[in-house]
Amino acid sequence: MGSSSSKPAATAPQTWKAPGSAGLSAELVQHLQSSPETDASRLQAIELEIQARVAAELKRLRDQESEALRAAQAKLAESTDDKTADDNSKTSYTVSKEVQALQKKLEERKRIRSQLPESLENARSGVVRCLRENDRRPLDCWREVEAFKEEVRRVEKGWVEKVVS
Repeated sequence: MGSSSSKPAATAPQTWKAPGSAGLSAELVQHLQSSPETDASRLQAIELEIQARVAAELKRLRDQESEALRAAQAKLAESTDDKTADDNSKTSYTVSKEVQALQKKLEERKRIRSQLPESLENARSGVVRCLRENDRRPLDCWREVEAFKEEVRRVEKGWVEKVVS
């Protein structure tokens, strides 16, 4: 039992030999075998080609973006020039008309505010007075705030009833 070794004697490495042709010509097989190119060199060449393509695409995209930016800046400059031309074409008559229109709007806003009921004005002034007196403790004015809210609810309810009917 122990007279023979369990490992076979060291012989030449075995190679697989197909019983039939693999469909490749002998010239192609010989060319591939004699080629100095290795897998690593092929991968490196492919990697370099991919990097070149990516760099070319990035350059194309940068050029496209810079062209779009130039176009947008030109368009913005044109619109700015148009606005300044419009502003410069205003006469003192048109400016005075605009000022009068703005003054009229401000006067209308004052009239709307003066139409508030006296009870609401009193509640509002009570809140303002309390907040000024208690500037360090604004939470002490909760009674005045609640009274003001109640007056606002009452005025809103009256306004809604007037509009609906």
